[in-house]
Amino acid sequence: MKIKDMCAAERPREKLFARGAEALSDGELLAILLRTGQRGESVLEVAQRLLSLTDGSLSGLFVCDPDYLSSLEGIGVPKAATLLAAFELGRRFMQEASLPRESISESRQVFNLMIPKMKGLRHEECWLMVLDRKRCVKKLERMSSGGGSSTAVDSSDIVRRAVELSGSYAILIHNHPGGDPNPSTRDITETSAISRTCNSCGIRLLDHIIIADDSFYSFNEEKKFCI
Repeated sequence: MKIKDMCAAERPREKLFARGAEALSDGELLAILLRTGQRGESVLEVAQRLLSLTDGSLSGLFVCDPDYLSSLEGIGVPKAATLLAAFELGRRFMQEASLPRESISESRQVFNLMIPKMKGLRHEECWLMVLDRKRCVKKLERMSSGGGSSTAVDSSDIVRRAVELSGSYAILIHNHPGGDPNPSTRDITETSAISRTCNSCGIRLLDHIIIADDSFYSFNEEKKFCI
């Protein structure tokens, strides 16, 4: 059914303004972004077909390759650009969340804070969380951004930054785009080296957390090395 043939109250745009965006389904929200369908297929049908490619998962749609997305029938470059821009705006909105005021006492807190920044990334990033004496977050900063399988981390840069911020504690966070949060041999070696360098400067490395979408690995919880 074409949008113009639908009851006015059920058309996505009209429904959004009458009942709020939260009242719309994922498909209806996508349809608003796509704006138009194609011959023989309404915009709602195009949106539902797009969702079906990832089994209804927005996360799956979020990580679609731009070239693949633009090649899909009924999408093309302009609509793909609109979708990618909307996804990125959503990510940036989540990144604007204020830093927690409570003391960091467990890895789950760090994961919850970082997942909006790291979920769906197709490349590795390394972040540094600097804490004060009460283990409250003073600064959260991205230290490096790399390729799909690694990112360079300089232990001296990390410790230097923690010292500049007068930190008492530090936590490292990086992601694994492949979906497996378990550390590589290189991760273990580099984390041990960074911990030793931190100790020599009077800063304690509390944890190194590896995030892989909805799961994570904590060096501290797994007692991979003494911190």
